[in-house]
Formats: sequence, C-alpha cells, structure tokens
Amino acid sequence: MSETATTPSGKTPVDFWFDPLCPWAWMTSRWVLEVEKVREIEVRWHIMSLAVLNENKLDELPEEYREMLAVKAWQPVRVVTAAWQKHGADVLGPLYTALGTRIHNNGEGPTLEAIAGALADVGLPAELIEYAEQKDFEFDAELRASHKEGIDKVGQDVGTPVIAVPGADGEQIAFFGPVVTPAPKGEEAARLWDGTLAVASVPGFYEIKRSRTKGPDFSNL
Repeated sequence: MSETATTPSGKTPVDFWFDPLCPWAWMTSRWVLEVEKVREIEVRWHIMSLAVLNENKLDELPEEYREMLAVKAWQPVRVVTAAWQKHGADVLGPLYTALGTRIHNNGEGPTLEAIAGALADVGLPAELIEYAEQKDFEFDAELRASHKEGIDKVGQDVGTPVIAVPGADGEQIAFFGPVVTPAPKGEEAARLWDGTLAVASVPGFYEIKRSRTKGPDFSNL
C-alpha cells in the first residue's frame, strides 16, 4: 500500500460521510467502528445532509418524506455542523454516536430533546441546540462544502452513508454503503471490510446491489 493510503499513524484511512438522521448510515457506522477493533484502520468523520441532497427534488418525493426533509432533517445536521466548526473535527465521532444511540437505538427520533441530550452526553455546550432552528444558519457554507466533498467523490445518484477507502494505487475510491443490517461484529465485520477493499482495488468496479427485504436492526448495538 502506498504512503498516501495510510494515516500518520500508519493505519488505513476510512472517510465516512453521514447524516445523523439516516438509520442505514447509523448501521454502517457501527460496522466501521467494529472494524477498527479488528483491522488497522482509522475512521475520519464528515457530514453530509439528506436535506441538501434532496432540496431540489422535494416535489418528487412522498409527502411524509418531504415534510421530514423540510424540517426535521435540518436540525440534527446543523447542530453537528456547528459543534464541528466551534469545537473541532474530533467531536464528530462521539457526537454522532450519542445522537445515533438516542435517535435510533433508543427510539427517541430526531427531536430537539434527543439532540440536547446527545450534546450533554458528550459534554458539549447546551447552547449549541440553538443552531437547530437558526433561520440563517451560520455554518451553512461549511455544511454544504462537506456534503459536496463526499458527493463529488461518489456521484449524484446515491444517499448516505458514503465511505471512501484507498484503491489499488492508494487513491480514494468512494462508495454508497455498504448497506447492511444488523451491523456485523468481529470476524464477520472484518470480512466485509476486506471485501470492500477488494472491490475498491478493481478500477472498473462500480456496483453490487440487491433489493432490501429487512429494515434496520439495532438489536445488537
């Protein structure tokens, strides 16, 4: 593996773009954290936004999804972006874990109460919750730039999560997914990671897909 394909610690970098609202991104994020235990990788967290991704095609979406994207989808990602901008990138992983645990595992949903609780869980200032409903969001440009960085790597016809891993020559190869439920553990997680690197090493590889027959299963998280 080339030098550009490792972090300063010598580990393989995994860049991970997430929207805290998405249950599938949550499942994939728990998988990649499991991989950290069994492979020499280092996860670098980034923000993307389902609200930004869909803001120009809301009319094409079902009414209930449209309403969710217009309001609820903005609140957690704005708070996460503000925390990142005011307190550094190191808060992204812990805050995402706190948010995901409350929103998905505990079934609290993307409520203001869940967001406030997650801030408290990781010791971040309570006033960050004010960014959830800020009319002219102070860090909108930074949110959109992070989102664009991930989408530019993978293409437009995807959702969240997006991961980028080293390809055959150390260059970044980005994918939507892997979409998996429940999140694999131990050696199963490692095999999925090894497979991800394997397909990234093939220059012409783009997609493997099948229809989902199960919803997100948080029972082992």
